[in-house]
Amino acid sequence: MLTTTDSKTMAYINMFAVLGTLENLCELDENASALLSGKKPIRIGFEVKGGPSATLLFKNGKCRMEDGIRDCEVKLPFSSCEKFNGLIDGTTTPIPSKGFTHIGFLLKTFVPLTDLLAKYLRPSEEDMQDPEFRKKSIEMTLYCAAVAISQVANHDQSGKFSANLIPDGEIAMGVKDSIGATLRVKDHHMVTIKKPCEHPRAAMEFSSLDVVGGVLSGQLSAMGCICDGTISMRGMVNMIDNVNRILDRVSLYLS
Repeated sequence: MLTTTDSKTMAYINMFAVLGTLENLCELDENASALLSGKKPIRIGFEVKGGPSATLLFKNGKCRMEDGIRDCEVKLPFSSCEKFNGLIDGTTTPIPSKGFTHIGFLLKTFVPLTDLLAKYLRPSEEDMQDPEFRKKSIEMTLYCAAVAISQVANHDQSGKFSANLIPDGEIAMGVKDSIGATLRVKDHHMVTIKKPCEHPRAAMEFSSLDVVGGVLSGQLSAMGCICDGTISMRGMVNMIDNVNRILDRVSLYLS
């Protein structure tokens, strides 16, 4: 198995899986929605040379990510995937090419939102002792991982190899009687929909949020959970097997 990662795939993960989880943050955390309270709608566009582009729309206390650059009030260009990844790592400070009058929103609202998101996606042991925080953290991590699976499947060398072995159809990934996501495959291209799957050809179901947290953090073995029944699989085994291979790559990128 490859143990190296590439900056372009990392940029797609950072854009759509990490920043994309701001959508869920604003739904799940009242402090996030409070930061947006009373603010006029605003669109922030991110454009990465040789990599992804997306627009974040903040409106009515919520956040929505759209693929590509739309009519935006603020535009943040990045000269390379490495520079954009530096934004997520905290080593790059972007300079807007449009929207200097909205610097206040970037500094006083957007940065605190991303700091809060980082707290959930990379939680401390102390924070995870709070049951409510733990539930939200694991839910956001599941959505982040589900979107990252698609980015690795579409852009990473090893991920594309596994995706080429997956037939068309939808794969359900989620927690029993709780949250879920859909991995939709068409012509070996994968898209994640952050909603439960209605017509899966295959499914990977975790028995609880704690099992999700344990597997995604590396504290539990996915194979061990399959053996003891805390992760159940059904449908086309080939689809699940290759998604698991892609998930192994995701863990390298998100570690």
